[in-house]
Amino acid sequence: MVGTVEVATNHFPGFHVHPDVIALVVVLQGWYVLALRRERARRRAAGDPGPVATPGQIRAWSAGVFLVFVAAGWPLHDLAEGYFYSAHMVQHMLLTLAVAPLLLMGTPTWLARRAVPGDRARAVLRQVCRPGVGVIQFNAILVLSHWPTVVDLTLRHHLLHLVAHAVLLLSAMAMWMVVVSPLPEVPRAKPPTQMLYLFLMTIVPTVPASFLTFNSKPLYHFYEHVPRLWGWAALSDQQVAGLLMKIVGGFDLWVVIAVVFFRWHQREERLERDAAKGDVLLWEDVEPFVTEPQVRRRV
Repeated sequence: MVGTVEVATNHFPGFHVHPDVIALVVVLQGWYVLALRRERARRRAAGDPGPVATPGQIRAWSAGVFLVFVAAGWPLHDLAEGYFYSAHMVQHMLLTLAVAPLLLMGTPTWLARRAVPGDRARAVLRQVCRPGVGVIQFNAILVLSHWPTVVDLTLRHHLLHLVAHAVLLLSAMAMWMVVVSPLPEVPRAKPPTQMLYLFLMTIVPTVPASFLTFNSKPLYHFYEHVPRLWGWAALSDQQVAGLLMKIVGGFDLWVVIAVVFFRWHQREERLERDAAKGDVLLWEDVEPFVTEPQVRRRV
């Protein structure tokens, strides 16, 4: 590459703690646990001993917070900021395709209502989280977050990098509300709409992924001047990032499409069985009327 000197190195970034990441993880998990405890105490005082969150919700939230730690902590953060654009891509995919839906799935309805208080705020959120808006806003921010100028700026300014990740995560959460919304006031789309919506989400990222994979030179100046860990060339690193965006990201969405389809199919089958059962006189429907008089006569 003209004008570029690649320096090979085998020096893997040494272990060190990121205090800001630790603080973020503690705040997220601590806020969640404290909210559950307060709600549990409030319900018990009101005579309601029921659970405030299901075990699945607690596991989903905790998994989402753990993946925040993985995406923003050592070593992935260090590899992304000092060596590989492909590691940068893995960060983005974790935040948008794993952390965002897990945090939503882990949020009980009562907690979501507290996080978005007021009918006006929920009405605005309902408009923002419509399928058409979700496709446009998420993919626009996704493309912008991989624009060479934006990437170079965020890598040179740590605070700007944090802001970019926060915007990307919030955008992804708004996108996933169509599929896993915890708010009845912001209802999930019907299963056929969800599948079409997710299918469209697999198409748009192919454009930036193609630029990354098939470009004949590196697009990001920052990664042209960092040490090349294990001698991995900047262009090869960029191509791997494009393949990750296309193949792994698309596979994740297709898995969700399959889950939505099979759940929808099972629900439709159950409804059909219930409807058929209502039209047929079954023994369990007649048994009480036949056996009860006999029991009474014996008594």
